[in-house]
Amino acid sequence: MKYLLSFLFAAAIILLFSFNKFSDAGEISWNKIDEGLYYAEYDAPKKSSLGDSKINILKISPKLYNLNLLSAKENGERIKTAKKWAQDKNQIAVINAGMYMQDFATNVGFMKNFDFTNNGRLNKDNTIAAFNRKNDSVPEFQIIDRTCQNWDELKNQYNSYTQSIRMVDCNQKNKWGQQSKKWSMVVIGKDKEGNALFIFTRSPYSVHDFINILLNSSLEVYNLMYLEGGPEASFYMNHNETKVEKMGSYETGFNENDDNNVFWSIPNAIGISKR
Repeated sequence: MKYLLSFLFAAAIILLFSFNKFSDAGEISWNKIDEGLYYAEYDAPKKSSLGDSKINILKISPKLYNLNLLSAKENGERIKTAKKWAQDKNQIAVINAGMYMQDFATNVGFMKNFDFTNNGRLNKDNTIAAFNRKNDSVPEFQIIDRTCQNWDELKNQYNSYTQSIRMVDCNQKNKWGQQSKKWSMVVIGKDKEGNALFIFTRSPYSVHDFINILLNSSLEVYNLMYLEGGPEASFYMNHNETKVEKMGSYETGFNENDDNNVFWSIPNAIGISKR
């Protein structure tokens, strides 16, 4: 009996340790950059085959910060790196605004910014990031899910829209099937408190696995939208003595290495500025 009790006690300690280790695996530690602005480098519990498996996350209160849609096509500008977009437009942080067509100017999905339309065609993708609201009957920022929200009622409520591929639906379900392909990526999300999330990983993952990592973390994700992958994926921030310069590299079938160390120029970007 004494040996049995000792064994059971040891087993309980191991289980408790394992539970605590598992519980802590999804915890994200935030660094306050400014009021309503928090940054984290999260060590993903599932390790990538390349790189440091870190996920870079910027949490933004849309009550305190404007989200700004920047498009070279709007003013006949040259395409720019995320860093150059930030510097030229006085933005605190910049990420991609979506995938673009072969003209290196037009968003793959619907994109509109105030009176300028980059792409007026709504494609089959189910999510549309919406910001710069026209009135206070809608949130400052949201990712519209066309499968559970009425696009016809929302398409005139904001000044800025960009459409792309749904990752997480309004019921917090992973909507991306598993595949062998993997890549660096940048995505935009909304948490359950209404914060905007800029999320980047240089280490390549399948999109399905990356979504699960985020859903199982302490981010409290409400929904997510894919923006870009591979070496084009970009995240830049420079504010209050915190500077972050992250560019993607690996993409299955295109750039199968971790060697890219420069920002690629992009035609469309999302930036943030203080209200």
